[in-house]
Amino acid sequence: MSDKTAIITGANTGLGFECARALLESDPGWHVVLAVRDAERGADAAERLGSPGRVTVSELDLASLRSVHDFAGRLPRLDVPPVTALVCNAGLQMVAGSQATADGYEMTFGVNHLGHFALVQHLLERLATPARIVVVSSGTHDPDKFTGMPAPRYTTADDLLSPPPGGLTGEEGRRRYTTSKLCNLLFSYELDRRLGHGARGITVNAFDPGLMPGSGLARDYSGVQRMAWRLFMPALRILPNVNSPRRSGANLAALVAGPDLDGVTGAYFEGSRRIRSSRDSYDGAKAADLWQVSERLVSAVG
Repeated sequence: MSDKTAIITGANTGLGFECARALLESDPGWHVVLAVRDAERGADAAERLGSPGRVTVSELDLASLRSVHDFAGRLPRLDVPPVTALVCNAGLQMVAGSQATADGYEMTFGVNHLGHFALVQHLLERLATPARIVVVSSGTHDPDKFTGMPAPRYTTADDLLSPPPGGLTGEEGRRRYTTSKLCNLLFSYELDRRLGHGARGITVNAFDPGLMPGSGLARDYSGVQRMAWRLFMPALRILPNVNSPRRSGANLAALVAGPDLDGVTGAYFEGSRRIRSSRDSYDGAKAADLWQVSERLVSAVG
């Protein structure tokens, strides 16, 4: 019988789906909430997971702070076991245009960071301790690693709220993505500090799943780019830190449930290895700026 719940954002496909699968297969005590933008696709994912009575689908659009607020408000009515894990996994990469969230913020920043920041703020007091929060980042946040992506550029959080004049180009769109992944690290470490490094019974860690051919991050690419991604990227699986979604999902599930990680907090994992993140990710001034701006934006919604 299930006695604990993990909430996973973006869990209808890819990394989030595989994390849910691994949790359900690892321990019959887990119940999983698939927090997804499209409830119909979420229902299909729940059916594919094949664990009747242990999977709940609830609508969550991270591009709307109101939707995040409403998701948190529905949680007590979902009739699920106590929530002991929150996996901030959903993400996107925009490479063209000027798409904005429902609240008017640049979409990459709004979904990859701000929506998850709001979700954590709304759910912190509802977590049953001991609890774990895992934030999915990316090795692309680190300019010292060769990833083929432009280095992140974090000046202030306010500078990330709007797309550049004229909209995103491919280069700037990918830079906005790597910067959002740096924001994930800044947020994780600042949250851990504010929670007393585990003193409140909640640990916070960040995760790099590696490059995952078959993930949905290339969905906004051009037709030629998407074809190259589909045909060429699977051949890179022989390289370090290039993983299938299933393998990375199992690694992510281990961060959520592994007994060897009891009490481990404020850490960054590349797959199953604990490593140092980029120099900028430990910048306390940047983390404080990001927190203050994010808190202001979220509190304006209520």
